[in-house]
Amino acid sequence: MPLLVNGARVDLARPTGDMIRAHPQLEEKAKLLRSQPAQIVEPKGLLYVQQREFAVTTPKDGSVSILGSDDATTCHIVVLRHTGSGATCLTHCDGSDTEAEVSLIMSSVKSFSNTTGCGRLEVHLVGGFNDDRQLSQKLTNQLLRAFDLQPEDVHLVTFCVTELNDREEEDIHFPIIYGIAVNVKTAEIFPATFPDKGPDEDLRSAHVLTGAPLTNIYDAKTEQLRIGPYFWGPFPHVDFWLEQDDAQILQNLSTSPLAEPPHFVSHIRSTLTFLKEHPFPSRSLFPDRKPRIYKKNEEGLWEQVCSDKI
Repeated sequence: MPLLVNGARVDLARPTGDMIRAHPQLEEKAKLLRSQPAQIVEPKGLLYVQQREFAVTTPKDGSVSILGSDDATTCHIVVLRHTGSGATCLTHCDGSDTEAEVSLIMSSVKSFSNTTGCGRLEVHLVGGFNDDRQLSQKLTNQLLRAFDLQPEDVHLVTFCVTELNDREEEDIHFPIIYGIAVNVKTAEIFPATFPDKGPDEDLRSAHVLTGAPLTNIYDAKTEQLRIGPYFWGPFPHVDFWLEQDDAQILQNLSTSPLAEPPHFVSHIRSTLTFLKEHPFPSRSLFPDRKPRIYKKNEEGLWEQVCSDKI
């Protein structure tokens, strides 16, 4: 079944500019979202989702009330929600395998929802900008096509991507919104930044840098964050990259060097250092082949638990 806006099928044969003109409410909603200042989301009750990760939960979750992700330049953050069950999935897509990723998040939300009962599937797309290589536009089109190919109706509610998330400063383009959060209990979506991106931030980033597929990091039934087990071999030329200056790293390891947030290079250096320290994670990080498991403690913060006790 098709991708719908206000009950009408989206015509994907036409440019996205035509779609925006045909559905002015999408532009109005994007304008409203862009006008909101980014809220700082503290770690309590938060599940932060990195690039090529996804998490799904429901309003019944006693540990997680906010899903969020940021640092998206050409990437898009996708929220898929079933209005009947309230099951909500957030993912951070980079265009690596969009069709498979959309199928995965559709299955994850449907597993918590009786899609034949009341309610409908709604999707919210945020991110990207008018970048020089048109990677954002390509990802926007991939996501629209992938949702249009799904067997269920999917209703496009928020479309704040690429040209609708673009600002220009001295002839350089930037995204307006770099990150969003969704309140699982109220369904509110808002621009956001996250001082704490843990746990295991470097490990999770290393997993992405070594070419990981989209990975589910959360078990809503047990309310556990599960990281790994992840396996990779020695990262090629890691010493070479660590010797490069900031400008070289920015130019070569970013899809949009001029638009990255200020901490991009330090984040990449930290991830590369982690990869150098752990060339064989099967030995140093996951010798027992078990995930690193975290649960929220009484303060609402992630705390590692021993997998033997589960």
